[in-house]
Amino acid sequence: MDSTEALTAYDQQIRQSPDPDGPGGRVERTDGVVRHVGAAAHDWNGVVWSDLDQDTADAAIAAQVRLFGGLGREFEWKLYSHDLPADLPERLLAAGFTPEPAETLMVTEVDALALDATVPEGIELVPVTDEAGVRLMVAAHDRAFGSDGSALGRQVLDQLTAAPDTLAVVVAMAGDEPVSSARIEFRPGTDFAGLWGGGTVAEWRGRGVYRSLIAHRARLAAARGVRYLQVDASSESRPILRRLGFTELATTTPYVYAPGEPLSPGA
Repeated sequence: MDSTEALTAYDQQIRQSPDPDGPGGRVERTDGVVRHVGAAAHDWNGVVWSDLDQDTADAAIAAQVRLFGGLGREFEWKLYSHDLPADLPERLLAAGFTPEPAETLMVTEVDALALDATVPEGIELVPVTDEAGVRLMVAAHDRAFGSDGSALGRQVLDQLTAAPDTLAVVVAMAGDEPVSSARIEFRPGTDFAGLWGGGTVAEWRGRGVYRSLIAHRARLAAARGVRYLQVDASSESRPILRRLGFTELATTTPYVYAPGEPLSPGA
């Protein structure tokens, strides 16, 4: 895989030309940024692309804070390591944003993956197509990540209802117990599909569940003729993905702004 070509395609196809994230969401291009504004309170809001420099960055940051603050929405500035200006992270911090743990943008060509990973003994991969399945997905998410996945569950159910062809979700079941969940988001008209989730409860880690979920979703992508798979990888999943053939293209850090936080002086 040509890493430069893949990163350029990702920036152009996914970051600069995103699809609305959920029913009623809208993509806006203004102030040197591409942003997503959700329709419902649980929808994701944030900046996915920026084309800024030393002279325009602070004004663009302040404009996003005013917009989302006026809506009463928390939002995320999804910053990539190659974004400009080079001091954009410091500018976001000065404006009141809080960084969350960095992840690694990893990409592979679907044709380069081995898709024959077996499902571990005692595990069944169950497709999620309805509200009951989403509840299992959220239960696995909550146990694996130790966080509240209820908002994610509402987003996924909305997408499954309104645009089922753009999303596939699967839960790994150990008997009646959901122990992992994962999803793949398809981007029609692009070369990419995104892999999300995959967190596994502690007692099932290291037994091949995550690898089997990657292979399962890769087969779905291959059936649709997708060229690239993309993952925002945590430090735990990065070694597994590297062994499977994924390449690290950049790091990405979510900078989060909560409503009611003051602008920095002069913003």
